[in-house]
Amino acid sequence: MSQTVRIPDGFVEELKARIRPSDVIGRKVKLVKKGKEWVGLSPFTNEKSPSFYVNDQKRIFKCFSSGMGGDVISFIMETERLSFMEAVEKLAEEAGMSLPKASPEAAEEYDHRKRLQAVCEAAADYFEDRLQSTEGAAARAYLEGRGLLPAAWRRHRLGYSPDDWRKTIEHLKSEGFTMPEILEAGLAKESDKGGEPYDAFRGRLMFPIPDSRGGIIAFGGRGLTPDAKPKYLNSGDTPLFHKSRVLYRYKAAREALGSGEGGGLIVCEGYMDAIALAEAGFGHAVAPLGTALTEDQISLLWRAGPEPVLCFDGDKAGVGAAFRALDRALPHVEPGRSLYFVLLPDGMDPDDLIRERGPAAMTEALDNRLALSELLWRRERDAEPLDTPERQAGLEARLAAASALIQHPGVRAAYERDLKARMRDHFWQVRQASRSNNSRSTNAGNNSYNNRKRPGTGQNPASGESGQAALKSGAPAKLRGLGAVVRAIDSPFLLALGTETLAASIFPDPDVSQIRDCVLDFVNAGKAIDRSVMSAHLLETGNMRASRLLKDYPDTPQIAADGPEAREWLIALEQYMAVRGSDGQDPGSGTEAASGESTASPSAWRRRHQLVAERRALKARMNEAAGKVGES
Repeated sequence: MSQTVRIPDGFVEELKARIRPSDVIGRKVKLVKKGKEWVGLSPFTNEKSPSFYVNDQKRIFKCFSSGMGGDVISFIMETERLSFMEAVEKLAEEAGMSLPKASPEAAEEYDHRKRLQAVCEAAADYFEDRLQSTEGAAARAYLEGRGLLPAAWRRHRLGYSPDDWRKTIEHLKSEGFTMPEILEAGLAKESDKGGEPYDAFRGRLMFPIPDSRGGIIAFGGRGLTPDAKPKYLNSGDTPLFHKSRVLYRYKAAREALGSGEGGGLIVCEGYMDAIALAEAGFGHAVAPLGTALTEDQISLLWRAGPEPVLCFDGDKAGVGAAFRALDRALPHVEPGRSLYFVLLPDGMDPDDLIRERGPAAMTEALDNRLALSELLWRRERDAEPLDTPERQAGLEARLAAASALIQHPGVRAAYERDLKARMRDHFWQVRQASRSNNSRSTNAGNNSYNNRKRPGTGQNPASGESGQAALKSGAPAKLRGLGAVVRAIDSPFLLALGTETLAASIFPDPDVSQIRDCVLDFVNAGKAIDRSVMSAHLLETGNMRASRLLKDYPDTPQIAADGPEAREWLIALEQYMAVRGSDGQDPGSGTEAASGESTASPSAWRRRHQLVAERRALKARMNEAAGKVGES
């Protein structure tokens, strides 16, 4: 856009007075006249009954489906994702009004840029015409081979540049453009040998590149012969065009997104991918112009929607491109502004995927997109083996350094928490897998389950009548807390009363902790609490002794909700909560406490330590509920 002074008072009102809203809005919404108003389906929601109204007398629109409303300028801003100044300039051109210029020099520059854009528009028309001619046969065959029909050629204004040194120049000159204008628009090049200028694009399939308002400002050309060098050729930088600041199909994609197609643009790597996505129903697809995504282009994406999705081939080059985009965006993420990533299967690009497997496969890939934080975590986790403390410390250092790049303090703190939690969860899963493998190896060397002892416990598994009798006569010291956990399983309503207390508890026996963790996992997953199902789950995950303990524990009597037994259960459970004394140690710390900590899941571990500071207040509340106010 030209450099302009502040819009003077009255200019916008005059502009709106010259434009009939129903004419502008009617190009995007099918309107029917009803009385003094026009009515149609909302362009912002997928409604079936019209609730969108346009009033030409009041010069406003109102959408009762989405709650949106305003004047014709705000409608253009919303549906085409333009800034206020861009919308005003677009409508001013339509109304035949000239925006005020900052100076005579600025006015001259504005007129010059308009002239260069007219050259590009004339070239686009010429290339479209040549595509339909005899000399465009190879380009047409290529497009048909890619599954694109003539209607799609017209929609995307595809063309063909003649395989000749001066045909395009001569045509543009016949249209009244000068040689300096043709050169400055990037459609011709100066000869290095002192000869006459020659056509910049020769024998290529042509992709016109529009600016954010839809005007053609540059071109991309694809070679049609195996020896074409380079395969893709873009216009050089001009007063109109800087490839690092432009995205192919940006205007059309913003309009599609403004019509309710989602919360962010889809970014792919090439012209044909963007066109294939658009033709398959993904109209909000764009592409950078042969370079890695730049910060300016990422800013354009965020102007259109808060969470664009970047699609890359799943091969090494595609993953590398995704990582570069991640690094560019990371410092600038903030609330409501992030990126998602899709790494397509089998090294395919979107065009390949859609042609071979259909649009549904593309939809599935988009549904399985990765958040920026997830891709960052995977990259750093997989950067090297994590088999030594030093390498684990290296992972922690890399994650801290990545978080530190984020400029927004709130998002930076959230990333620090998230990445630390991911790291703890990962190492816990590694330890659990190692324990399961060790358990299976130990069990493989024994012939009788009932004669096995769990290392470090000195306990035989409880089983059969003897196990039932032993448990009925009172759990061994190292199985303290098992009854409280089993009672919660047999009377699941207790979990609504004491899930957090259960999570904050430390039990001396690691298998009791495993049963407790299983309870928490089932609660978090929304699964029904069922003793036999949970026992089978523990067995499947390699926790054989914990499975047998749960299975063989005697049935506990049902207790009434909100009765004294429920409160007594909660008060009894509190004795297992981790409370640090004045010396900073947990009561009973040592082997028993350590074993509880080592088997606690990360989620339970975090809940446990969050509740330590609240224990005394919780105890006071429970004593009060039990009618024991004043007891500590």
